[in-house]
Amino acid sequence: MEQFFTNSEPVQNIIKGFNLTKTLFVSSIIIGEPNIGKKSLARYMFPNAPLVSGANQEEVERALQESDELIITDFEKLSNQESLDLDNKRIIATANYVGNKQTIDNLFAFIYTMPSLKERPEDTVYIRNLFIKEARSNLMLEDKTFAGDDIQLNLSDNSKTLRRSVYHHLMNHSMDESNIEQAIYHYLLNHLDGNNAYKDYLGLYEKPLIEAGLKKYGSQLQLSQVLGINRNTLRKKIHEHHID
Repeated sequence: MEQFFTNSEPVQNIIKGFNLTKTLFVSSIIIGEPNIGKKSLARYMFPNAPLVSGANQEEVERALQESDELIITDFEKLSNQESLDLDNKRIIATANYVGNKQTIDNLFAFIYTMPSLKERPEDTVYIRNLFIKEARSNLMLEDKTFAGDDIQLNLSDNSKTLRRSVYHHLMNHSMDESNIEQAIYHYLLNHLDGNNAYKDYLGLYEKPLIEAGLKKYGSQLQLSQVLGINRNTLRKKIHEHHID
């Protein structure tokens, strides 16, 4: 069975709505941004229902003839929504946006709007921790621990960019000197060109060195001593690399 977790009140209300109408042959649609768990919720609520994508109109029409209960994902991609006959069927559709509102109103008895992960901080923490566990296993980092609160999460594309944020963080914080050298080597191998490349790419090393030093020591004077450079030289480099 598909697993689904939520502490979000709006999503819990959607689940309550489905539970109240689960035995009725009525159709419902969940609308919301991509990668927020619409399909996972539909499969969790109706684990035995066949699933088809709205990207294939013929497949959807064939599935409607064969099944009285059906999950249709990407409903907005159907080219001819008006032709569908959903009478006496339990259809659970998901869509990233509403196309023709009148058509949606005519086809579905219940229309649910699912909030994005930006609006569901409790769920975001839970999903983040799942991705940490997944990434530790996939990257073979089971012997290392990572603080979830230290991860700078990107929720611009919901769970898709959230997962990427977790993987990038774990990889960056588990690299040793050899890994860093290899990463820089391959980057330069693909990008090195021009007539002043040494100066152009010097910031690749200097900027993170100075930023890390300022965060660690909190003092330009102390950092200049640690780096063994003049304080005025350090100030100049801070200005050159636009470091706050």
